[in-house]
Amino acid sequence: MKRFLVLFAALAALWTAPGLTPAWAALQVDVTQGNAQPLPIAIPDFVGGDPALGANVAGVVRADLERSGLFRPLDPKGFAEHITNINAVPNFGSWRSITAQGLVTGQVTQQPDGRLRVDFRLWDVFGESQMLGLQFFTTPENWRRIAHMVSDAIYERITGEKGYFDTRIVFISESGPATKRVKRLAIMDEDGANPIFLTRGDYMVLTPRFNPTAQMIAYMSYIGSKPRVYLFDIETGRQEVLGNFPNMTFSPRFSPDGNQVALTLETAGNSDIYVMDLRSRAIRRLTSDPAIDTAPSFSPDGKQIVFESDRGGGQQIYVMNVDGSGQRRISFGQGANGTPVWSPRGDLIAFTRRVGGNFTIGVMRADGSGERLISSGGHDEGPTWAPNGRVLMYGREAPGQRGSSIWSVDVTGRNERRVLTPGSASDPAWSPLIQ
Repeated sequence: MKRFLVLFAALAALWTAPGLTPAWAALQVDVTQGNAQPLPIAIPDFVGGDPALGANVAGVVRADLERSGLFRPLDPKGFAEHITNINAVPNFGSWRSITAQGLVTGQVTQQPDGRLRVDFRLWDVFGESQMLGLQFFTTPENWRRIAHMVSDAIYERITGEKGYFDTRIVFISESGPATKRVKRLAIMDEDGANPIFLTRGDYMVLTPRFNPTAQMIAYMSYIGSKPRVYLFDIETGRQEVLGNFPNMTFSPRFSPDGNQVALTLETAGNSDIYVMDLRSRAIRRLTSDPAIDTAPSFSPDGKQIVFESDRGGGQQIYVMNVDGSGQRRISFGQGANGTPVWSPRGDLIAFTRRVGGNFTIGVMRADGSGERLISSGGHDEGPTWAPNGRVLMYGREAPGQRGSSIWSVDVTGRNERRVLTPGSASDPAWSPLIQ
């Protein structure tokens, strides 16, 4: 299988309109506090030789920024100025009249060699200054990815945080009756576009996880009669079993450098956490408690692992050093707590809390303090982090709803949204930013 999206060439350079100097203006959004009033931003259709393509690129950018909850793209029908030349300074008064605080102007042109060139500028309307100017080159079929890169650049310039739109989601696509569900490995863009099935559905797959380059997926599969961890190469479509163990293996997770996989190995009815070196295939045992230890997740610096265990009499969250030393419990909230995953920023750990029949997504600091529940469904579980550590996705089985769905929410809990998928879906895993 060929690589999902390949950017053959990209150029990012600051450039300035004639007679205008870039200014570090006051236009900004504080992403750490949530945003009850999203920033009004105007994004006209990009100009150029193909009006439909310019409209499509601008439409993806609008949708990306709106979905973040931090921006409110204005309706193009109300725009007072018609942009025809992105090298000309806009009439800022006309944009202020419709309450726009930010303005994005762009252009899509086809080069003699067949590539697309996409240029855009970000303007501070009230500061009457250019904040950013970038250009990208790509092949025509990758226009959607370029739109996501434009969104990332705008998001980063205004919030001061990396964007997360130029990413992919691997998940489990579900179909068929409840008594005979077909679960296939699938992948899509962050916004739900370009869904592709990676497995045929003739065997069950669960818990997919990306490696740091977003080109390899580790997952558990029931190929044959025994659950085992497999590796899937997205570029080639090749899959291989990870280790020849006599018993089942599950809950894989890559290390930050991609050279190791932490997983759970069941032996004589007991489940413990191991780490395998992918280069030598040597395996090292980290836990040896008679309880169930599972669901490991590395800290972003690779020095610690968070995991779940019922060694204290119930399902709770623990942290240990990467060599297995220093094992300690960090969750003390009510109910059961599991499926922990460390934020890429290192500041938070997301988890699933179960109280009775209610499942909720929560976050806590790495020492267990500051627990907060941030989702509102009746059955939410299996969180995964965006690469900037500001947004989470998870699976949901809502009461009365047939099948499962994927949802997202920011760490403030104020922007909960359903993610588009082809049919029922569960167990999402977010990729790093695509290289």
